Amino acid sequence: MDKELLDFGKPDFGQAYMDLGLPDFLCQKCGSTMWYEERANKPNRPKTPEFSICCLQGTVVLDFLKQPPEYLKDLLDYRGGMRSTKFREKIRAYNSIFAFTSMGAKIDTKVNSTPGPYVYKISGQNYHRIGGLLPFHGQPPKFAQLYVHDTENEIHNRLSSLKPSLNSGDSAKDLDATIVQGIKDMLDMYNRVARIFRMARDRLSAPDNKEVHIKLIGTRSDSSRQYTMPATSEIAALIVGDFGQSNGRRDIVVEHKRKGLQRIKEYHPKFMAMQYPLLFPYGEDGFHLDILHSPNPKKKKTKRTKVTMREYYAYRIQQRSCEANTLICGGRLFQQYVVDAYTAIEEERLRWYRQHQTVLRTDLYKNVCDAVVRGDTVAAATGKRTVLPSSFTGGPRYMVQNYQDAMAICRTFGNPDIFLTFTANPKWPEIQYMLQRIPGQSVDDRPDIKIRVFKMKLDQLMKHIVEGQYFGKVISAIYTIEFQKRGLPHAHILFWLHPSNKYPTTQDIDKIITAEIPSKEDDPDCFNAVKQFMLHGPCGDANTDAPCMVDRKNCNRKFPKKFSAETVVDVNGFPTYRRRDNGRHVKKGDVNLDNRYVVPYNRGLLLAFQAHLNVEWCNKSRAIKYLFKYLHKGPDRATMLIQDNVSTNKTTNSTEITTVDEIKTFLDCRYNI
Repeated sequence: MDKELLDFGKPDFGQAYMDLGLPDFLCQKCGSTMWYEERANKPNRPKTPEFSICCLQGTVVLDFLKQPPEYLKDLLDYRGGMRSTKFREKIRAYNSIFAFTSMGAKIDTKVNSTPGPYVYKISGQNYHRIGGLLPFHGQPPKFAQLYVHDTENEIHNRLSSLKPSLNSGDSAKDLDATIVQGIKDMLDMYNRVARIFRMARDRLSAPDNKEVHIKLIGTRSDSSRQYTMPATSEIAALIVGDFGQSNGRRDIVVEHKRKGLQRIKEYHPKFMAMQYPLLFPYGEDGFHLDILHSPNPKKKKTKRTKVTMREYYAYRIQQRSCEANTLICGGRLFQQYVVDAYTAIEEERLRWYRQHQTVLRTDLYKNVCDAVVRGDTVAAATGKRTVLPSSFTGGPRYMVQNYQDAMAICRTFGNPDIFLTFTANPKWPEIQYMLQRIPGQSVDDRPDIKIRVFKMKLDQLMKHIVEGQYFGKVISAIYTIEFQKRGLPHAHILFWLHPSNKYPTTQDIDKIITAEIPSKEDDPDCFNAVKQFMLHGPCGDANTDAPCMVDRKNCNRKFPKKFSAETVVDVNGFPTYRRRDNGRHVKKGDVNLDNRYVVPYNRGLLLAFQAHLNVEWCNKSRAIKYLFKYLHKGPDRATMLIQDNVSTNKTTNSTEITTVDEIKTFLDCRYNI
């Protein structure tokens, strides 16, 4: 990497910092920019590593994204001046008024109402839908209809179609009409999907007044032709008159007029192109079911011969110098795309579980046993459910099983010794190294980089503690990764130490855990790290409006703590760490934060990883079950009504059985960020 890429004013983390180095390795198969620590075979250290997270070591081969039209390229340029800056701030709104399909997820707009980085967050089921070519009488055109109906007033119609509730409160007055006109002209010229709808518009204006339908074909005739754009006849057909019923199960038929909306399948080639015309300005194909794996003599032959949805999107979001960066320069729209891709992958996996319930019957045997324990009396209701098994990552059964596994470890080895919380630092130099490759990008624009670096750091931390025996010999460890409300990943980790490496006394605890501000003169590196990462607040009486304050009265983390001359463990096994009233403080705003506001930490780990790294001693805690449940509580869920699956019809006095659908419940209640 060029030397100037290092001169960005990174914080001086000192000699103890464990730097992962530069992202100066290219995948030899697909050209992705990688860190050495992301190599496929970790135990070995080859000079020319191979990588799997991008293309499965050459198994996945896709066509590269073309450079966007100059008009869009200028708008996405981070050095394009105020016009470009304002466009990127409202890019989701601009994309929304040109999208062919609507999105069905519920967007959480409240998450961005407080200061902090922008976050795109949805809840419930996510899907894309499309209506008819023309609106019914008296209704305004929406989405794809804007390409066909009343195009003499198209700019006005598009601006009027903007829904502030779906676009972070943006309204028509926040958008530049000249940019809207420019995007319209660009899509008319380059976007193949837009041209198809324009053809329908022209055909509808013909004097014969016949109905027109569009069929967007869902299959591709030659999956080996990776680098060739399919012909128009292969992606769409214009149908005049009655279109009949001769449509493939993957096709989309946009009818002349249609009551209600039809859902677009996640595996249709135009699924993403129709939702994100500003990320795919040419209307390129996305994932579909006909993409074959490339032969790879180094990898074992498997039954699977086609690219999965996860493999496709993992390839697509990589940064390469050999292809256009349209996607990763999309900023807030890129965030939306990544969430959309993740929910599509999850939907595909859930669809498999729904279609293969018969092979999951072993899971239902346990439900029958549970019914006996519960005392259920209606035999017909037993086993009446659609099961989401424990093999589905993140599902309720998955979390419960992990909790039970953790408790089994606890029964074998006793209570854990160390509870550690590790939070990503968006200012890590490794993140800045990558951002410098596209001048002007900020960490908020690249959630993918933030997460990749965090995963490498987490692996590094686990290796440092487990293999390096930082606290002594580790006999077991578990961790779970979560995401904060504003998008930063963090991990909760538990360590069990060998009996010869326990820390049974308060003096032992003081050797590994500190809850005090170090001397600025004697230990400046640690002082700066504690100041930056390990101070809570200000809150309490000093700031009743802090996010941690409950009803503006008490901090939910119990800060500020009380001063304590020495570390004490109470009868319930909870430690009170040493926090001496020694006059040391850090000024934050107008408030002096002393030792009462310090989050417990370990000096060596804090200096090595330069991030919020809370270390707690937990060997004698009686609340161990709560600790494990907290560790395996899973992601945020929406509140829902609980109903019995057995009810009585008062009219007929008969018993009615409702099938419990665990998959639908999971989809309805999930949050994605």
